[in-house]
Amino acid sequence: MQFVCLFEHNLETQLQQHTRCAQRARPHVTGHICVPRRCSLGHVSDLHGRDTTSLPGFENLTMGYNKYLRPYFGGEPVQIAMSLDIASISSISESDMDYTATIYLRQRWTDPRLVFHGNKSFTLDARLVELLWVPDTYIVESKRSFLHDVTVGNRLIRLFSNGTILYALRITTTVACNMDLSKYPMDTQTCRLQLESWGYDENDVIFTWLRGNDSVHGIEKLRLSQYTVERYYTLVSKSQQETGSYPRLILQFELRRNVLYFILETYVPSTLLVMLSWVSFWITLDSVPARTCIGVTTVLSMTTLMIGSRSSLSKTNCFIKAIDVYLGICFSFIFGALVEYAVAHYSSSQKCAAKDKVNITNILNSSITSYKRKISFTSIEISSDNVNCSDLTMKTHEKIKCVLRNKMHRIISYFTIQNPSNVDHYSKLLFPLLFMLVNVFYWAYYLYF
Repeated sequence: MQFVCLFEHNLETQLQQHTRCAQRARPHVTGHICVPRRCSLGHVSDLHGRDTTSLPGFENLTMGYNKYLRPYFGGEPVQIAMSLDIASISSISESDMDYTATIYLRQRWTDPRLVFHGNKSFTLDARLVELLWVPDTYIVESKRSFLHDVTVGNRLIRLFSNGTILYALRITTTVACNMDLSKYPMDTQTCRLQLESWGYDENDVIFTWLRGNDSVHGIEKLRLSQYTVERYYTLVSKSQQETGSYPRLILQFELRRNVLYFILETYVPSTLLVMLSWVSFWITLDSVPARTCIGVTTVLSMTTLMIGSRSSLSKTNCFIKAIDVYLGICFSFIFGALVEYAVAHYSSSQKCAAKDKVNITNILNSSITSYKRKISFTSIEISSDNVNCSDLTMKTHEKIKCVLRNKMHRIISYFTIQNPSNVDHYSKLLFPLLFMLVNVFYWAYYLYF
């Protein structure tokens, strides 16, 4: 109760003194800026005639301090040195093309209005940051960000005797990262974390890294599920906007995807399915159910594998990725093995039908008395050999038909499989050799180009 009464008494006394101070205060003009005069008890009238509260315990130090004006206001720009600690990168989303990281952002600048004697530094309560001028730094291309507040707001204010202020924050942010997935999963992505001043241009503030590349810590120790941090480096840049040129700091890092998981999950099963389709080449053409079952089963299994691979990246199906190319190659070889059996089986059945037809025709031709006529009839109607179209007794249109028929027979005989069993024999060699050759070109292109 005594504390409450004492607080009310002090508040009433300060209000009375403030009233007297405001009546005596007369602002003086410097150029076009109206600068208020200092008053006692650590209070000062700001540009609108209201009080600017001083830091408790630092009344003499912050007397006349205006948090709405940057250090060196109207003069040289403020040098703001930054450093980063990357605590974690919790997720990297290819479908949303962003990453989520927790960072410790530390900003240092010098404010000559806060210089005091001695060589000590003071760590202040983070809630006192509301009484100080701080840079308006923001994260470029951030989708979502928040400041941790358990158990209190995770902020730090440290004041040094030379007027240097250390302002540290713990932030979790989701930042956009444009990805090129054409070589997925053998890709390397380059992402950025960019810090920029929102309102102060380069005439007011200058952003610098505290120690160059050594200003960033923790990123080399990260252990990510699918990626490995290849390298990182810092850049200093400017952002040219309609309202001016703003300072920007860039942390750029490269992430290389770990391909071993995808080799075991997708590449090995798809390769084994292709090899399984080759088993049908060692099964005879007469075993229709066995060869058909192997062909259809491998085609359906490969289709399921392709659907499962694309479902994990449903929002990026507009990209033709490296894994899609490989699965397409495997599907083509499996489907080719099924088509090979269809062609071989059809040729075999046609050959058997032709033999039966020849036998029947030979029986019918045995009643013909003229051996020469029988040979001619057989060559034209049965064996489909070339017919002599130079007979003078033939009419012109008959000669044209004869020539066209002979050419058609030559074309058909060129594509006719004389021995269907040789199809499987050649496929046993051609399919594996061609698949190995395609794999050499595939891996060489996506790994080295």
